[in-house]
Amino acid sequence: INVMELNSIGLEVEKAKELNSKLNVLLSSFQVYYQNLRGVHWNIRGRRFFDLHIKFEELYTDANEKVDMIAERILTLGGKPLHTFEDYMSVSKLPVGKNISIDVEAIKLIVNSLKELLVIERDLLDLSDDANDEGTNSLMSDFIAEQEKTIWMMNAWLEE
Repeated sequence: INVMELNSIGLEVEKAKELNSKLNVLLSSFQVYYQNLRGVHWNIRGRRFFDLHIKFEELYTDANEKVDMIAERILTLGGKPLHTFEDYMSVSKLPVGKNISIDVEAIKLIVNSLKELLVIERDLLDLSDDANDEGTNSLMSDFIAEQEKTIWMMNAWLEE
């Protein structure tokens, strides 16, 4: 009989390691996304400053909460969340937005970042389904639904 080694929450250890590796990619990418949002929040200029300044703060506050949720999920699965900027930059799949002060450029950076996050999250959805990991699966489903709606809203804004 082939007995698989299970972790403390009853998931196969090898599948949990694979999930943690991909969750650390998501964590790193979310940290870059968060910092990009801080940057556009600080540097936005023009007539839409007031609306966008507030919106970007809302988005970075949400991203910060998601970073914590991802890190805690990694710990729950028995892994260690990455936590240095060096690690984030080497693992992240997101572009870095630097000195963006024009509204359209900022919104496009957000849309493109969310698209990249969705690719990682959908991959995690498949991996977590295969591992019978309902906790990660549910988390990814929630993230995906929210981010798809944000992309729709941002694209509507870009249609001027």
